[in-house]
Amino acid sequence: MKRTRTCLLAAVLAASAALGVAPAGARTGPAAEPRPFSAAGATGTPSPDAPHRGTVTGARTPGHSPGRDRAVRAFAEGRAARLTDRPTGVPADADLTHNWWGVFPRPGTHDGITATHSVDPSYKVSDSENFTYAPTTKAQKSCMEVVTAYWNSGNEIWAWDWCGSGGPARTVTVDAGFLATYTTTTGGRPAYSVQLVKDAGSGNRWSSYLYNYRTASWNLLFRQSGNDQSGLDHGWDMFEIYASVNPATGVGYYCTEARNTVFDSSAVQLRSGGAWRPAGPSDAPWTEDRPDGREFLCPPLRFLEAGANDHWTVRQ
Repeated sequence: MKRTRTCLLAAVLAASAALGVAPAGARTGPAAEPRPFSAAGATGTPSPDAPHRGTVTGARTPGHSPGRDRAVRAFAEGRAARLTDRPTGVPADADLTHNWWGVFPRPGTHDGITATHSVDPSYKVSDSENFTYAPTTKAQKSCMEVVTAYWNSGNEIWAWDWCGSGGPARTVTVDAGFLATYTTTTGGRPAYSVQLVKDAGSGNRWSSYLYNYRTASWNLLFRQSGNDQSGLDHGWDMFEIYASVNPATGVGYYCTEARNTVFDSSAVQLRSGGAWRPAGPSDAPWTEDRPDGREFLCPPLRFLEAGANDHWTVRQ
């Protein structure tokens, strides 16, 4: 099952931005669902204006392998499928469900995005065709997307290159060193903070950073310039799956494997005119209200609008 409604959503976003109104389905305040944990209670949420220095320890340019090449193809084809019902050269895969949910910052509202993303080193993916990218974030027209990537070759943070050759340009393994340096405790769980910003006076050059909690500074993950090839003019901060049904359980493999995993993005902020502000209903609408977990091959999955568009949680 391929999701195809993003083209319509992009048109709605553009039209509503021109009219200065929120699209149908966008929240105008906090959701009625109880908050799983409070963004205000999160420990160590860094200032987006903290010093920017040094580079991310352990970041590398990945080599090729059959597993990584398969992951790259699935990721690229899934993004292409968000633009057309059936992109040329991309075969339909009746066994693979691609679905997503989160906030889509509107065009013209920002030149930077930052958020604190949960990460679960205990979540292990068994099937080689299944990928969970959650949370994953991209600013409008940015040259990279920073992805929390769970797949059967291990858990990683990716900087996907949207202005170059495509694919993960930098990867960081979620290991003990990463957890000790780049995560804090949010809601009782490890979380890292990510930032993507357009560099001043540089044309379309973008830099992505991870926050180093040992040095209290933002470390450079990846920098790139050029033209964004995603074909989408909005940004996103979202939960995303490429999943198939486990015949032994009748639900997606990840539904069982991530039963105890909480996918959470908090303190989502957008930069405009040099100032940071929390993402809100007027500039970062939800992709939809209250999606059905069955559409994600996981009936017990809950989608919680835990803040006024600056905090979301997906959990069972």
